[in-house]
Amino acid sequence: MTRVLGVDGCRAGWVAVALVDGAFAEARLVAHFGELVEDPAAVIGVDIPLGSIGASRAADREARRLLGPRGASVFAALPREVLEAPDYATANRAVRERFGVGVSAQAWNLAPKMRDVEPHWHAAPARIVEVHPELSFRALAGAPLAHSKHSWAGLRMRLALLARAGIALPDDPGPAGTAGPDDVVDAAAVAWSAARLAAGTAERVPGDDERDAAGRLVAISW
Repeated sequence: MTRVLGVDGCRAGWVAVALVDGAFAEARLVAHFGELVEDPAAVIGVDIPLGSIGASRAADREARRLLGPRGASVFAALPREVLEAPDYATANRAVRERFGVGVSAQAWNLAPKMRDVEPHWHAAPARIVEVHPELSFRALAGAPLAHSKHSWAGLRMRLALLARAGIALPDDPGPAGTAGPDDVVDAAAVAWSAARLAAGTAERVPGDDERDAAGRLVAISW
C-alpha cells in the first residue's frame, strides 16, 4: 500500500489530498505545512517553489515553455534576499541591487508559504518535492489545457482528467471543502504526480541537474 500527499496553498493555509494506491483516501486542511510532515505518506508533493537559484531558475523557464498558454501560472522562485526581507520594499530593493531586476508583489506574496515549507524540505528533500499542477494536467491530457482553472470549462476538464486517472474527488471532502475548488483540484493533481514519484515514473525539469547552495536538487516534477 502506497500513500502520498498532494498539497496546495490556500487562504486558510494548505489543502492536502491523500491518495492510497492511486485512489482518493482523504482531504485535509491545515494552517501550517509542518502539520502534514507527520503523515505516513511516502512522498509529499507541494505546489510551491523549493530552492532559490539567484534571480531565475531553469526549472521555471522550462516549465513555462512546456505549458505554453498556461505558462503564466509558473511563478518565479524568490531569491534568498526576498525570503529573508522584512517587507516588500526591502525585498524589492535588495534584489534590484544584486540582480538588476525587481520582485513583483504577486511573487512577494509567495514568501510566507515558501518560508513555511523550506525547513521541512531542507530536512527531507527526497520526500518533499516541488510539483506544478499544470504540468500534471498537461501530462494527463497530453497537451497544455486550453482553459484556465478559474473558468467553469477549465475546472470541469480538470475534474474529468482526474476521474479518468482513477481519482474521484468526493462532493464533501470535509473541512478541505472550504478551500477554493481550484485549490482542491490542484492538490489532487499534485498527489497524482506524487504517486508517480513514489513509483519512480515521474518526469521533471530541468533536464540537467540544477542545485541550490547546499547541493539540494532544484526541480519541478510531475
